[in-house]
Amino acid sequence: MTTADTPAADFRRRALIRAGALALGVGAVALLASRVPLGSVPDEVRELGAFGPAAAVVAGAALLMALVPRTAISLACGLLFGATAGAGVALVAAVGAAIATFWLGRWAGRETVRRRLRGRIARLDEWLAQRGTLAVVVVRLLPIAPFGLVGYAYGSSATRFRHYLAGTALGGAPSAFAYAAIGAAVVSPDGVTLLTYLPAALGALVSASAAVYWRVTSRRS
Repeated sequence: MTTADTPAADFRRRALIRAGALALGVGAVALLASRVPLGSVPDEVRELGAFGPAAAVVAGAALLMALVPRTAISLACGLLFGATAGAGVALVAAVGAAIATFWLGRWAGRETVRRRLRGRIARLDEWLAQRGTLAVVVVRLLPIAPFGLVGYAYGSSATRFRHYLAGTALGGAPSAFAYAAIGAAVVSPDGVTLLTYLPAALGALVSASAAVYWRVTSRRS
């Protein structure tokens, strides 16, 4: 191996180690989650008392990082804590998972992606970075991939963290409130009214407005 080849070989080795470590971590969390007896979860949450929501945030974020669908997490939060509180827990868990997956994706894959970007993919990466928050809002509204996987992908892109975080919160709020309300209605149908869905409706309106604005400006560009 020549001296010129050594840096490239070292880089490939580091990239493989990081990607492998991330994959193993995600797989380990997913395996642990599959071993949890779901029937005992409500009782365990009640035993935690005031610490129940905090524990749910941590557990929900970990599950999202392990690529568990966010719909299931939001429904479970609604079942455990009610419509409004459950939506809050689900959203905080989603934001926590978004932060972790972004930085893990940046650590594991950004340098690799940056070195290999060519042609249309490079232009797409630059375009996403320029669109900022609006692009993230639209992507979060579309069920194109698991929540955690999108976070890892954004971490490997040129998107700025502040745009990613704001877009994730805006794009994730409507579904968090909607699915938590559905989960709450399963255990307490009388406790859910039209007002329960008001935050979800407002969030959907904001997100839809952002999507329309993003589409119009994209056409002008």
